[in-house]
Amino acid sequence: MTARKRKLLVVDDDQGIRASLSLLLQNWGFEVLQACDAAEATSIVERQDPDIVITDVVMPEISGLELLRTLKAGDPHRPVLLITAQGSIDMAVEAMKQGARDFLTKPLTDLPKLKALLDDAERELELRRKAKRLNVRIETEGGLGDFVGASKSMRDVFELIESVAGRDVSVMITGESGTGKEMAAQSIHRLSRRESKPFVAINAAAIPESLIESELFGHERGAFTGAVATRQGCFEQANGGTLLIDEIAEMPLSLQPKLLRVLGDGRVRRLGGNHEFEFDVRVIAATNRDPVKSIEEGKLREDLFYRLNVVPLALPTLRDRPDDIPLLVQHFITEFNRKHHITIEGVTDEAMALLKVYPWPGNVRELRNVIERSVVLAKGDWIEETNLPPYLRNPALRPEKVVFSVGATTVADAERELILKTLEHAGNNKAEAARQLGVDVKTIYNKLKTYGIEA
Repeated sequence: MTARKRKLLVVDDDQGIRASLSLLLQNWGFEVLQACDAAEATSIVERQDPDIVITDVVMPEISGLELLRTLKAGDPHRPVLLITAQGSIDMAVEAMKQGARDFLTKPLTDLPKLKALLDDAERELELRRKAKRLNVRIETEGGLGDFVGASKSMRDVFELIESVAGRDVSVMITGESGTGKEMAAQSIHRLSRRESKPFVAINAAAIPESLIESELFGHERGAFTGAVATRQGCFEQANGGTLLIDEIAEMPLSLQPKLLRVLGDGRVRRLGGNHEFEFDVRVIAATNRDPVKSIEEGKLREDLFYRLNVVPLALPTLRDRPDDIPLLVQHFITEFNRKHHITIEGVTDEAMALLKVYPWPGNVRELRNVIERSVVLAKGDWIEETNLPPYLRNPALRPEKVVFSVGATTVADAERELILKTLEHAGNNKAEAARQLGVDVKTIYNKLKTYGIEA
């Protein structure tokens, strides 16, 4: 519970009850205000804005239920407790419908229940204060648009993006899967002079090798079997704007010199065509691999790397910036409230503690998916521990806890066993297994094909 002193207003036409209840509440640490009727209570609320209100139901002129409606109209989140000596089930039901936190009967002999209700109200007030503060931080220091973060590492990223956006040079973005490489590229495009022109993204790992050249450069009708119509390639589609080539280290080696030539000439020819088209495109490349290691392994041409790596931009993992997690969570809650037409306020302290200690192998993308799931499953105003996926609540369910058998004597054997056991744990859901392992789902399909297992 917060140590900050809360203002609590007691409303009752019986002076003796007000005095005795006020003394009790003061002993519990509250700053107590008193009102003898609804009119005086309304005036005090306008002047002093109490955090919590306890009011009698039966009072002269204006009842406690009418006061409840007035209070809720002014602040729908202020906790209000009703008390009466003439309680009934119908009155209690009506009070709860009007937004009362609970309904107690006189005399107030069940003090532990009252204390528990007030503790719970204080807890929710503190959660709302934290959520409001996070929303303010997102507005004032949250990052670049939807690219959220306030940590030192992310401030450095934002500063570099803002510096390079207007320079129209190639950028090589590196970072693990899910760190926001495409969002970084979009931010560069949005802050550049090309903002009004197209932003086109292509993933070199997600397109079959036989089609990627056509995707990049386009083709003429009849250029190959299945080319029933002329198609513009990515360079033509992005003319005047920005082209993101994601997973550049996965691009077939046979295509890389062709890409290098196109980048050098500023001209592109469709497959099966005779005419070259000039283009004006800013190219941004991205990869979740270490590009230097990819060059050493012969997967990425060194000359292409240097052509694209004019300005390197490395994105930090989420586990390296845990202080950004509350900001990201609140940002995603706002996003999914709009998407699903709901009004989740935020995350409980217990749920946030679990979110902050989880290592997030899938980075921000994994966190975003977890929050959308939790927002949809939440029953009240807050995401609780029980709304989080089981593997967040129980570390024993996480893929990194897989115990390899004695037969897994090589790295390849261990990798195979890890993938298959994760698939089993995920109910053979390839997308879920890929998310848990922090890899692209295409990687799962390729590995299964290598193992001779039907996908």
